[in-house]
Amino acid sequence: MDFGGTRRTGFALLLLGVAAAWAQGAKAATNVITNGTFAVTGGTTSFQFGTYGPYTPTETLAGWASTGYNYVFLPTSTTATGYYGSLSLWSSTSTGSPNTFNNASPTGGNFIAADSDYGTEPITQTVSNLVKGDHYQLSFAWAGAQQSGYTGATTDSWAVTLGRQTFNTSTISLPSEGFSGWMNVTFNFTASSTSEVLSFLAAGSPAIPPFALLANVRMFDIPEPGTWLILVAPVLGLAGIAGRRRRVAAAAEQTA
Repeated sequence: MDFGGTRRTGFALLLLGVAAAWAQGAKAATNVITNGTFAVTGGTTSFQFGTYGPYTPTETLAGWASTGYNYVFLPTSTTATGYYGSLSLWSSTSTGSPNTFNNASPTGGNFIAADSDYGTEPITQTVSNLVKGDHYQLSFAWAGAQQSGYTGATTDSWAVTLGRQTFNTSTISLPSEGFSGWMNVTFNFTASSTSEVLSFLAAGSPAIPPFALLANVRMFDIPEPGTWLILVAPVLGLAGIAGRRRRVAAAAEQTA
């Protein structure tokens, strides 16, 4: 009897079961955020997308809204146009500041820059297709910076709200013309409704002025422990079968 072939068949079935469970879990993990990379259609310049002023933005930012003094920066456009004219951020590439900022998100894409001491209003998105009572993991990258042309130490942070829950990032302190470097943050929320407002509110000081940066927003449903058990049960069953076959094969070899 070809026990080696039986073992190989069992191992192959085990791998197929693992792959099937993994694929099912990946299929269930759907990002519920719209345009978390802050992409713009056909745009080539950075701009104020919030209606603070009042100001009519030159473009819209799909999925997001704000009435604050907030900007979308493109890595190809270091100067943004808004209600008070143009502004830029201290960086090593555009203003010669001795920091590490290169005017791009951690993945080289667009990012939000929000004045965290002036005209502060949240950046919001209504997230639909939630399951009430389910747990969701929100992740994003953020950093602290400063508007060029101004000097002095600053602070920055974000308050992040989904429905009834609010979490705060740490507060960072920056030297004059500073940049904190990008930081990745994860918060876990529980949906209290099938549709909730997600908001990011920048906070900082003093008015010279600090800018809080935001990029790469994603949110996924976290499977409950029972769901994972359902996914891996077939794999555990196959592992048990493979183990029994190995024991039978070993016993047969000893008595041969």
